[in-house]
Amino acid sequence: MPVNHFIRTGAKVFTARKSGPTLYEICDPLLRRPGKGDAHLQKFYRAAIANIALRPLLARAGLAPLSDPAQARALQAAVVQARDDPDPDWAAIGAPVAALIDACPQSHPQRPRTTTAPRMPAMGEIERVIRACAAHLLRCFRRNGYLPAYAAFNLVGDPDLTGRDLVTALTGLTARPYKNATLLFNLARGFILGNKPVADLINPPWRGIAEPMWEPVQIKHRSAYYDAFFAEALMDFVKCGLATAQEREAARAATREMIDFCLDTSGEVVRNPTDGRPFTVVTALALPPHTRISRFFGDLKSALGFGTYVPDCDTTACSLSAATQFGADHPMLGQPFLDFYAGYQTGPGANRFPVTVAINDTIDFDGGIVTWIENVAGERPFGNDLDPTLNLDVLEAAFRNHARWGIVETTARLDVLRRIVRFQQDLVRSGAFANPRSHIYYLPELYSAYFGRCYAAFCDLPAAAREAVDPDGALEDIRGRVLAYVYDDLLAFEINPFDAALALLALAKLGGEPKQFAPALDCIVRQVGEGGRNAPFRAYEWNKMKTPTRILVGGPEVTSAFVLSALVHARTALQQARLG
Repeated sequence: MPVNHFIRTGAKVFTARKSGPTLYEICDPLLRRPGKGDAHLQKFYRAAIANIALRPLLARAGLAPLSDPAQARALQAAVVQARDDPDPDWAAIGAPVAALIDACPQSHPQRPRTTTAPRMPAMGEIERVIRACAAHLLRCFRRNGYLPAYAAFNLVGDPDLTGRDLVTALTGLTARPYKNATLLFNLARGFILGNKPVADLINPPWRGIAEPMWEPVQIKHRSAYYDAFFAEALMDFVKCGLATAQEREAARAATREMIDFCLDTSGEVVRNPTDGRPFTVVTALALPPHTRISRFFGDLKSALGFGTYVPDCDTTACSLSAATQFGADHPMLGQPFLDFYAGYQTGPGANRFPVTVAINDTIDFDGGIVTWIENVAGERPFGNDLDPTLNLDVLEAAFRNHARWGIVETTARLDVLRRIVRFQQDLVRSGAFANPRSHIYYLPELYSAYFGRCYAAFCDLPAAAREAVDPDGALEDIRGRVLAYVYDDLLAFEINPFDAALALLALAKLGGEPKQFAPALDCIVRQVGEGGRNAPFRAYEWNKMKTPTRILVGGPEVTSAFVLSALVHARTALQQARLG
């Protein structure tokens, strides 16, 4: 925790002179007290924006341009329309807020290039970190009964979400509560960005790419999506041969419970959009009474209009993959999921589920699978978006279940896979995969690591299946380009342990040069212990939401899981290189 940074920037915030009207001077007369119009907008303002934690900061964050009465009235008119109009014009409402955001353009942090030669750690050092991460996960599972992740809000917003993207989100999101939240969070963001000391206090600097998650206001919860990756990490630990008999039994028991949580507890029956057949899919946040979130945040979530959480294609794919790797025998695995995913695949012209929140429309969506699945009631409260990394998970799950799903024998299913492969190749050939703007929920380094998982599953296919899925060698082409990104970009600049784990996963699973493992291994071994007494490493950004604001998801357990898997696969590659 950069204590000196908070002291310095805090002093600047509370000694700075107010330069114009504040957010509260604009909005308090309109939203602070219950009144006519949309009750949710007013409730959200009081709970999330005008609360006792933010008010001392934002009460000093004035904007000089709003000293012009005409500009202040235009902003207030937008808020009034959002409050009072039963069918608001969200593009018009978003325009003055978008102008505030674009007045203070953001960029991702620039990492300094590394100048010192990294040290290749000894095998004993690598194995000690593997054991430490595994012990952390097993200890945490015993204590909680599950492995948690955490969500943290960063009100400076995401650098990729410009004013134009805000308007795209406001018009493309489905549920009015989600539109309200996006509007108010970004209105607050405009005042934060316009006052640099406040922005610096809320968003302290960090090392590497993935953002550390600071301690205040973190929401502890459980998700089937997280369980699938935690289960994979524990399976890696069992397979590596370093676990004691007691640890193997504990890891297998925890993995079994997490697979059950994914497929049974978090399972939800929906309809195949093409023919109406029932399919069981997976919802990221399990429905009550199985929700693992504090009563306070659970009640707040529902009270603010976010009670409905629909299934998604990514959580479903990752759960299927983890269950298959574990050797589970579950009816859900027998469903021909490529028939289901085909209904959510984009193509030219009209789409059954179009991309409505196209804030990454600098890439070509053709062939990609959208994120959100309609529940039985037909609800999609988030609208729909399309993330490239999610599509890698769909490919990986299909490769692991190729025999069950008959991907080679069924022309339509093979076409679904080939179209996703072409979508990925177009993305990578253009270089767009290395641009954070191309991704909705992830960073380019996550894309690289997840492509490693996907490529390794592809290589395990029978030769005939590989030829059928990818006759033109697109995945091999992607492999070379992703490795070049890891060598020349990711590892050529300053990294943190989470960055290092993702780089290692990509290198080890894509057959990278073992000597190139050194920067990532050195970073991990040098920084083990940074998590203090309770964890080997700190919490870092794993995935994120860009709407309604920048919400990071991760946790010290997440870091341990990724470091554990990365080191296990790197250790195997190093051992094979020495034998070879």
